[in-house]
Amino acid sequence: MTDLANGKTTEIAEEKPREEEQPQSTDKAVTIEELKQAWDEFAEQRKTQVGEYHILKQEFDFSNDVVTVQLSNAVEEPLLQAIRTPLTEFLRGRLSNKRLNVISVVKEVQNQKIAYTNKEKFDHLAEKNPILKELKDRLGLDTDF
Repeated sequence: MTDLANGKTTEIAEEKPREEEQPQSTDKAVTIEELKQAWDEFAEQRKTQVGEYHILKQEFDFSNDVVTVQLSNAVEEPLLQAIRTPLTEFLRGRLSNKRLNVISVVKEVQNQKIAYTNKEKFDHLAEKNPILKELKDRLGLDTDF
């Protein structure tokens, strides 16, 4: 103020407008080993919920920041849906990658018919080895005894 009263003027340096900062990708590359370690850590936190723990202990695939959990049947889907959000948030925070995502795929399990009766057992073996059927016919054997 005294400078103004004395007639001195001070030049005010103009601030250069800042270039708009572009959001930098701070997402860290994730390795499968790091993912497995973080996944197991989350699974241990859910050990008391048996259904969730079972799902978290199943196989998963990892590609392009997407974790694909392979479910054995459709009943497991609602269980995974219930923990998907906390799991994704945990993995994103632990691995410093905001692009991580968790999806599920129900894999088809082929149901094998179990042979209970003697006839079913014989038919199963004869399917693998057709000579058995011919032998049975030649000798006049009965499968039900």
